Amino acid sequence: MLLFLAGALPVDLPLKAHPLRLSLCEIEYTSDKKLLKVNLKLFLTDVNEALVFDPYSKELAFCKPNESPRAETLLVNYLNQYFYIKINGKKLPLEIRHKKLSGEGDNTALWLFFQYEQVGPINELEIRDDVFTDLFFDQSNLVYLHIDGEPRSLMLNKKSPVHTLNF
Repeated sequence: MLLFLAGALPVDLPLKAHPLRLSLCEIEYTSDKKLLKVNLKLFLTDVNEALVFDPYSKELAFCKPNESPRAETLLVNYLNQYFYIKINGKKLPLEIRHKKLSGEGDNTALWLFFQYEQVGPINELEIRDDVFTDLFFDQSNLVYLHIDGEPRSLMLNKKSPVHTLNF
C-alpha cells in the first residue's frame, strides 16, 4: 500500500546525485634525483567549506590576483591537522611551493605542489590523509605513490587515516 501511495502522490523532488567526496595525493620519488614531489588535489568548494564555512565563498580567492593574504596560512594550518608525510620517521614540513586551479564550477580543483630534497634512501613512508573527514562522513582520500618507478595506491578515510609503507 505504501508503494502505491508513494507512486500516486505528485512529488517534485530534485534528482541530484550526491557529490563525490574525494581528494587526490600523488607522491613521486626517484632516488637518482634525490627529490620527493607531492601533489595534492582538493575540490575548491571543500577547501572553502573547511576554511570559511561557505563552499561558494570568494573570500579567499585562491590563485587569483586578489587572493587573500591569509588564504595560504589558513590552508596550511588546516592541512597540518589532517595531512602529513613522514619519511624514515621524520615529518616533512608543509610548505606550498606552487598552487593552481583547474576545472570549472563545482569541479574546480585547487592543486598544491610540495617538493623536498631527500638525500638518503626511503626505508619507510608514513602518510596521514584524512582531509575533510571532519566535514564529510563519506570523504575518501586517494593516494598514488611512485617510489623509484614502483607504483602503489591507497585509499585513506576517517576510519583508516594513516598508512605506513616499508621499502
